[in-house]
Amino acid sequence: MSEEVEVLVAGVGAVTCHGAGADTLWRAMTAAGTRLPDRPADPYARMDLPLINLVPDPDLAGERATRFASLAAAEALADAGLDAGSLAAARTAVVLGSCMGEPGGNERGRGGAHWRPPFRLAGALAGELGLFAAVHDVANACAAGGYALGLAADLVRAGEADVVVAGGSDAYSRVALGCFNRLGAVDPERCRPFEADRDGTVFAEGAGVVVLESAAHARRRGAVVPDRDGGVLRFEGAAWSCDAGHPTAPRADGEQIVRAMREALGDRGAGGLGCVVPHATGTLLGDVLESRALHRALGERAARVPLYSLKALLGHTGGASAALAAVAATLMLRHGEMPPNVPLKEQDPECEVSLPQGAAVPLPVSARRVLVNAYGFGGNNASLVLAGGPVGRDGGEPR
Repeated sequence: MSEEVEVLVAGVGAVTCHGAGADTLWRAMTAAGTRLPDRPADPYARMDLPLINLVPDPDLAGERATRFASLAAAEALADAGLDAGSLAAARTAVVLGSCMGEPGGNERGRGGAHWRPPFRLAGALAGELGLFAAVHDVANACAAGGYALGLAADLVRAGEADVVVAGGSDAYSRVALGCFNRLGAVDPERCRPFEADRDGTVFAEGAGVVVLESAAHARRRGAVVPDRDGGVLRFEGAAWSCDAGHPTAPRADGEQIVRAMREALGDRGAGGLGCVVPHATGTLLGDVLESRALHRALGERAARVPLYSLKALLGHTGGASAALAAVAATLMLRHGEMPPNVPLKEQDPECEVSLPQGAAVPLPVSARRVLVNAYGFGGNNASLVLAGGPVGRDGGEPR
């Protein structure tokens, strides 16, 4: 990240299949339990495997993605100590990523009579918050949340915003679920990244929102947010790349995936890296390719740096997945540990990565960096680095 502007993680919010709230997510992470997918109460979901991890909310007809984003944003802003007045006084932007945007109205019944543009989540949230600065919807498939957070950090670094409400949200879409059924890419059991007999992914609903803020603005309002050891939580790095290869499959050489990770990690490389939240959707090719890419990006440390497989707990939340991974990374840095993974029956021997189970892994002061990966159709790749550390005179990391 630029030395001129430190970007802090001021607050987080989450809505997942385990319920609303970042604390609810953390409890689910520490419990490391297995969750079987739901079958939506949609009479038109006529497909072989209508499986999805739904947020506990029976109203499939409402605008769920919009509602989830609103709930997560409200929690993140409260966590950051920012109210409507302070948002209005700051230069506050909104950036949200999504695979499907808001599909609810267009897919109601057999399809809505009046089609509405689905990518209006950021605008809806900005209107709700009374904001009139930069507003962006990002639609880079399942990497959208990662791109949204990277764009948000760029807005802060460029001096175009003091505060950015950023993240991702996706909800049940009959079209999306039907397409993955036609692709034969739905696991009949559940989302099982790195399992030897995994057979696809299982989608999920959810939203993750992170409030990013310049260190200078946080200092002016007296709100530098400490981590567990008295430091600050920082959005340290972000990088994007594109395979520009196949509409759905990643390039076999993984070159652009490695590039994104290396650029996000910056000059420090794998130094101080405490864990990785991989993209890891449970697809046969994707998990193996990411495992190999991690070895190239992290070098000799790859076999020792633990991975936290979030999708094994939540399912694949599409465009919200990287945002929820960033929320999970923030919670790990706050608590100073990586929770145990959902237990694997048998790890794929081709995925030579560390997946600790049964007990939490401490994240000591010397290992307070977390790498988050996100990949999407069209070869869209994003990697992010969140970190904790000492407070410097400017409210950021000492230089």
